[in-house]
Amino acid sequence: MRTLPRVSAKPPSLTERRKAATQLDIARAAAELFTERGPDGTTAEDVAERAGVALRTFYRYFRNKQDAVGPLLAAGGDRWRGLLAAIEPGAAVPEALERAMREALAAPDAHAADGLRQTRALLRAAAGDPALRAVWYRVNQESEEQLLPVLTRLAGPDADELGIRLAAAAATDAVRVALEVWAATDAGLTGPGSPAELAVRCLRELMAGMRPLTE
Repeated sequence: MRTLPRVSAKPPSLTERRKAATQLDIARAAAELFTERGPDGTTAEDVAERAGVALRTFYRYFRNKQDAVGPLLAAGGDRWRGLLAAIEPGAAVPEALERAMREALAAPDAHAADGLRQTRALLRAAAGDPALRAVWYRVNQESEEQLLPVLTRLAGPDADELGIRLAAAAATDAVRVALEVWAATDAGLTGPGSPAELAVRCLRELMAGMRPLTE
């Protein structure tokens, strides 16, 4: 029997919360400027000024201006994994993934809707900026890796390890492809062509041929 990876429930310290808040302020400033001016028309100095931090503070957290939007692009994955982590072990993984995916990509309030709109704007900007696309791909790779222990716990100790890895890859790519396709259109936040609708369709097609994770 395999030993399950532990999903830490230790709350972040005050220092960690302050650091995360500063990073998010910088990320929002970068996203606003990319939307207004495009990445080519924005400098790290511009982002730092908009965020109200010193340039040295900017570089303490981020390597370059494109890297600064990473926390915003990662926010959806963080919410999705949190929803999955709240599901009791033993639940069917495909159904749990679909349920969490629908909820994570829904737009139940103004904050969630703004997050999706920011993602759309950033993905559109990334179409012409290889460095920004690299940040998006990195965020998705990290999200897939962080999803593994969550799915392992959910599936239970007898789950097939290869199946877990395939499920994590399929789920991550389902969300990535759905958001990219949606961002290139004018479809709404809900209904046909929405992120949730596209992601569930992608997930079902990617996992259709997979064996059950447990026998």
